Amino acid sequence: MIEGTILFNTMMIAAIGLVLIVLIIILTRRKHRPEWYRPHQSPSDIVGIIGEKEAREKIRKILRPDDRLFSNVTISYDNREAELDNVIVNRCGVFIVEVKNYSGMLEGNADDYEWTKSHISQGGNQYTKTVKNPIRQVKRQIYILAKYLEDHGVRTWIEGYVYMCDAESPVEDDLILPSIKALDRIVHTTERSGLSQKQIDVITDALS
Repeated sequence: MIEGTILFNTMMIAAIGLVLIVLIIILTRRKHRPEWYRPHQSPSDIVGIIGEKEAREKIRKILRPDDRLFSNVTISYDNREAELDNVIVNRCGVFIVEVKNYSGMLEGNADDYEWTKSHISQGGNQYTKTVKNPIRQVKRQIYILAKYLEDHGVRTWIEGYVYMCDAESPVEDDLILPSIKALDRIVHTTERSGLSQKQIDVITDALS
């Protein structure tokens, strides 16, 4: 009887220990997951999010003390919604920076609704899919943000640009950023009519 009790207690202790180990593993994995992690994300989604994060770090390096950066902003106007990767606000103006992390070859024209992206796998298989034309996409974002800010009492000129992390654009366009250094020059050009501090504060409240 005593031996059976000892065996039972030993098994219970072992079971509790196993449960604790499993809980520790689960909590540790959760702790080290990046803040952007979401279950059921596809590999292309993860690649895109990583590219956005890396681009954002590059953008932060060219910011000056008075610059304000807003990331992953969702706005809407007249039942039209837009998701903005990055918006820089300073006395020089308001600047949208849409980040694209494409791999492979892109084909398309500036006015096309979609571009074609081709990718060759390590096994030599070619995969083709369509992606939104980022030039048209950022033009739409400019319009919606301008109207959104008008509703908040600020009328201002907005500039928008696309930054390609890896792939090159199939077309040359003024809205395609050749580098982050180019963005530095654009957002700190003081010749353009600037925003007042009051306007900057209103825009900050609208985007926060």
